[in-house]
Amino acid sequence: MSTIAENIAKVGVRIREAAQASQRDCATVGLLAVSKTKPAEAIRQAFAAGTCDFGENYLQEALEKQAELSDLPLTWHFIGPIQSNKTKPIAEHFAWVHSVDRLKIAQRLSDQRPAHLPPLNICLQVNVSGEASKSGCNPDELQALAQAVTQLPNLRLRGLMTIPEPTDDPSEQRAAFARLRELMQGLNLDLDTLSMGMSHDLEAAIAEGATWVRIGTALFGARDYSTT
Repeated sequence: MSTIAENIAKVGVRIREAAQASQRDCATVGLLAVSKTKPAEAIRQAFAAGTCDFGENYLQEALEKQAELSDLPLTWHFIGPIQSNKTKPIAEHFAWVHSVDRLKIAQRLSDQRPAHLPPLNICLQVNVSGEASKSGCNPDELQALAQAVTQLPNLRLRGLMTIPEPTDDPSEQRAAFARLRELMQGLNLDLDTLSMGMSHDLEAAIAEGATWVRIGTALFGARDYSTT
């Protein structure tokens, strides 16, 4: 097996063990491979090892890789901050967007989603830790934003996403993820997705209900930002 294939297998074990510890079906936890800054060949190796869902933060880089990998049946997720002038290609080239944090962006994605494609799967990004440097809507604004997004015709609101303040304390990790779960429950909408947890805290996220864990470093190694 390649190193990437070995890493995918190791992460798969972590996901299964975390799910079992929480008495969850491991099939309810999806692995989203975060491939930003990684070459198309790394994505090919991950696909060969059974991974089909890939998350990208940088639009131009993602579009280039999508073109190079168009022979593979991959599902592309946009997970980075979204500028207004980037919504059209995101609406055209992705199946999921995890990082919607304001209504203007959601409206543009809906307006620009091609008619021949199914509704764009949306997660609302919430800043559960209140960090000034982090994207995400304020929890107090979430109810109004969610209600407005459900009215947009070419979007399907699936759930919530967060990137909490980093910590090595498992109890603090779980508290942040529990907050997102409670916020989603409080919306009283038909939602099924909690996009939360990364390489260092996926166990805590799964314990609190994660349905997508966004894993980059544990699959592909440290990122190279010199070309981005």
